[in-house]
Amino acid sequence: MNIVSEPAQVRAAVREWKANGLRVGFVPTMGYLHEGHGSLIRAACEQNDKVVVSIFVNPMQFGPGEDLESYPRDMERDSAYVEQLGADLIFHPQPETMYAEDFCTFVDMTGLTEGLCGKSRPVHFRGVCTIVTKLFHIVQPDRAYFGQKDAQQLAVIRRMVRDLDMDIEVVGCPIVREPDGLAKSSRNTYLSGPERQAALILSQTIRFGEQLVADGETDARELVRKMTEKIETEPLARVDYVEAVDGRMLQPTDRVKAPLLVAMAVYIGKTRLIDNFMIE
Repeated sequence: MNIVSEPAQVRAAVREWKANGLRVGFVPTMGYLHEGHGSLIRAACEQNDKVVVSIFVNPMQFGPGEDLESYPRDMERDSAYVEQLGADLIFHPQPETMYAEDFCTFVDMTGLTEGLCGKSRPVHFRGVCTIVTKLFHIVQPDRAYFGQKDAQQLAVIRRMVRDLDMDIEVVGCPIVREPDGLAKSSRNTYLSGPERQAALILSQTIRFGEQLVADGETDARELVRKMTEKIETEPLARVDYVEAVDGRMLQPTDRVKAPLLVAMAVYIGKTRLIDNFMIE
């Protein structure tokens, strides 16, 4: 497995693969990889002939006061994990490689990016769309893999690919959880012992919401109210949002009707965690 830092190196490798008729899968990450990322890489390796994994902590998607500097990084550990999973190439560029000093071109989106996480992180999805577009142009994959935990991001990337006629299949993969239910996240490393225990309120509330729907709840506002009340029983939790939105347009809805995304962002101490469930 090769580790490269320049776009030209990625293009050369992919060009050779495609000249030999091979299909290329791509998994973009910000590193500090865990089993959630691993599930994406495994799926890519199973479904493609060659796999590229990018590891790049994208400064453009962090707002003022967010955790860009403290975001966990461990390239040695990550590269060993990627090699173990069977990927073929790691693209690990430096920020100055991806963003020239006079960089001034962005990919932005309206509608899908304005609610949920976009409400409290207004610059986030502009950064996501810009870096993913750049990575897609560099790697030229046949398929790209994203996790359902970041459900809004997955919806945004799918819409961007459709709207801009990118010849890429976007594959969404299920949420991977710890044995006790907490969704895998690089930010889980920020949690203290008591906070780690408190964070279980997210997955407990997800299961609670799923049960409410299974029991026949049809009022989305009532579903959100009950889920919010459950989160508020945890003293260390502070709700950013709990929302039920249409699964295609991500617009608020008052009915529990497929397709539906029920998503939440919750602060446990200073750490912001997300979780969700879908009704297909």
